[in-house]
Amino acid sequence: MKYVTTIEGKEFTVEILDEKHIRVNELVLEMDFMAVSGQPVYSLLIDGKSYEAYVYPEEKDWQVLLRGRQYQAQVEDERKKRLKTAGGLSAEGGEFHLKAPMPGLVVAIPVNEGQVIQKGQVLVILESMKMQNELKAPRDGTVHRIRVKPGESVEQRQPLLNIL
Repeated sequence: MKYVTTIEGKEFTVEILDEKHIRVNELVLEMDFMAVSGQPVYSLLIDGKSYEAYVYPEEKDWQVLLRGRQYQAQVEDERKKRLKTAGGLSAEGGEFHLKAPMPGLVVAIPVNEGQVIQKGQVLVILESMKMQNELKAPRDGTVHRIRVKPGESVEQRQPLLNIL
């Protein structure tokens, strides 16, 4: 499993290789990670060096206190991040163009043109690599134009629908 972790504006790709090894960007590390007594305290052994970290989950990120320094870390599943960032141009205002984050097959479009939608509502279900992905609305709006049909194959970045 791969994750994208952002700390102080820097992105790190973290891949869990097995129970004792991770890859951070291109560096493979041997590690042991264990919670201490059910507290938000974790014991870390990274390449034979011992660390203690306090980890506090918040609504959108994690607060990590490590070696006397506090870090704010955002952790996203690589696949979900790719789906989110490849989706369109602007989620905040104006017209939003939902684009296919990867090649695939349109399984369903549970909305209609002219329909008022809410943030998080499923707009398109796209099958890719034998997995169904729900592409959701990044904001409230109205479905302006649907550009594909169920059963249609699409290419990466192909426009699927527009929201006003």
